[in-house]
Amino acid sequence: MSAAPAFAGSWSSLPTPLTSWILDVIQSMGHTQMTPVQASTIPIFMQNKDVVVEAVTGSGKTLAFVIPVLERIIRRENKLKRNDIGALIISPTRELASQIHSIFASFLSSQPDHDSSQSPTDLQSSSRPSPRADIVIGTPGRVEEFLGQASVNARELEVLVLDEADRLLDLGFQQSLTRIISRLPKQRRTGLFSATMTDADAMSELVRAGLRNPVRVVVKVQSKQPRAADSMLVESGGVLHERRIPSGLKIFGLVCHASEKLIQLVRIILHESRQHQSIRFILYFATGASVDYFYKILPLFLPEAVQLFSLHGHLTPAARTRTLTLFMNSSPTLVAPSLLLATDVAARGLDILDVDAVVQFDPPTDAKAFSHRCGRTARAGKRGRAWVLLTAQERQYIDFLAVRKIPVTRHERLIEDGVATSSNDEPDAQTVSTYLAVIRKYLLQDRALHDMAMKAFVSFIRAYSKHEASYIFRLKSLDLSGVAESYGLLRLPRMPELKDVETSCWHDADIEWDTYPYADTTQEIKRLKSKAQQPHDSKPSSTNKKDYVPWSRQLAKKDAKEKRRAQKAKKRASMASAHLCQEGSVLKRTRADSEEKKVNSAESEDDWAEEERLAKKLKKGKISQVEFDTATFSGL
Repeated sequence: MSAAPAFAGSWSSLPTPLTSWILDVIQSMGHTQMTPVQASTIPIFMQNKDVVVEAVTGSGKTLAFVIPVLERIIRRENKLKRNDIGALIISPTRELASQIHSIFASFLSSQPDHDSSQSPTDLQSSSRPSPRADIVIGTPGRVEEFLGQASVNARELEVLVLDEADRLLDLGFQQSLTRIISRLPKQRRTGLFSATMTDADAMSELVRAGLRNPVRVVVKVQSKQPRAADSMLVESGGVLHERRIPSGLKIFGLVCHASEKLIQLVRIILHESRQHQSIRFILYFATGASVDYFYKILPLFLPEAVQLFSLHGHLTPAARTRTLTLFMNSSPTLVAPSLLLATDVAARGLDILDVDAVVQFDPPTDAKAFSHRCGRTARAGKRGRAWVLLTAQERQYIDFLAVRKIPVTRHERLIEDGVATSSNDEPDAQTVSTYLAVIRKYLLQDRALHDMAMKAFVSFIRAYSKHEASYIFRLKSLDLSGVAESYGLLRLPRMPELKDVETSCWHDADIEWDTYPYADTTQEIKRLKSKAQQPHDSKPSSTNKKDYVPWSRQLAKKDAKEKRRAQKAKKRASMASAHLCQEGSVLKRTRADSEEKKVNSAESEDDWAEEERLAKKLKKGKISQVEFDTATFSGL
């Protein structure tokens, strides 16, 4: 494994020259030279070799498989027939699949004598893919469904590509991928591409994906003069240090109190806009409920012209596509920057132009997602900045990332004018109170906003409790009252996680809950009707316990119920199997018992007939009573 050169050379330097019109499209895209991952991967993948490619985000991995796929299909001796598939590209998200499709389409639209029926099919945007599509792109579920159609022929498949392979080959997609691969020919070329694959990952993935004698390509970022922030990655006396992030990316870990996270998020946005002319941001949150909530809250503290977009997995596919398109086509300025609030659905592979800064309000529960999130900026050799907000109890996360070769610079809290302060002993109580008052005033306009805040808070707590680095992100050490202040809650929810938490410093909002209305008339009528049905002389909490079961506990019970159902189904299947195994022997025993009964029945009939015959002889005087008794008793 040799280090890739800093300058990988021109496209004309490839051992196998590219098709002329493909080279023209590459140059029209502005790619005058190959990146290291492209120079290392394309010659190998164009030959009869499988590849496993690991390279930092924004390094040009997509073109590293798009070009070989096109070249292999173009150079086929036997052209594909109407229902044949030449290449299959699988990605973990529909957004990434659509993006890959657009890149293929940009090439094929410039193909001489272009036939629109031969364009690549994106299974995410077309429920009826063209039967003449040579290249199919989709997520595992859609691809499996597509291959199950009788009219689809995968026997002529040339290439299989798994983009973001480490995500695809985890437990969430493993069974689906296994079924897909079982339908593909063994004589094919397979490529695995990702930015986060360890040696252990790669070995297990090779077995799962059925690669044969693969070539592993690892492109790493190295420099001779590490910054002070990277010093812990350098061995004493060493010359080179390694990074798993692009060289143009700077990551800052801002440590603050839990109650100040929203304050610091607002100040980072303003600081980036003023000091670094950042105009396009991606803000990451732990859950879709948090995205929806802060999409409503952030405008209270930002300039009116700021453009906000929200993206998470609970949205419909059409809404997700529309949001991403609007954000990518927006025209942000210093006066009106664009902010995309998202979950990890927008963390991997998406190539959004000119993202200046990434801010992680919540660190990801999956440590691999951290570098993918940061990699949405500083792409294709550009510079970018990324921030992650941490509490004092979570500052060890910076050292944790350093071990994973992701250098993070510790940053102090920002004050109003964007200047850092090292005074971390006490939170800015006055500003916290001001933010809390503003949010609460806004929530009081509509009870639905309060419900949204409670759902966001509870979903965050549940996500936090499942963090992979649980020795750093300990729920018992988290200042839940401070988190609730940052969310601007009117009161703390009833949930098991708050049972033993010190909340003496927390104060519920002073409001009349019985008259706190929904802005929506239908919702308010339903609430009043439900309230009217409750006995007036008892408390709501004891009247209808089902309505007041904590939301987190409801989900936990639902999960437990599903697990019990699965266990029962498994047990029934096991018992059925055991029953089938024993069926033969049970049947044999049943037949034997039946035969025995028949014999016994026949013997009884014979005995009765003999006794009746002797009785007749006794009556006629042919035998004595003694002889009769002796004959009948001897037969018993």
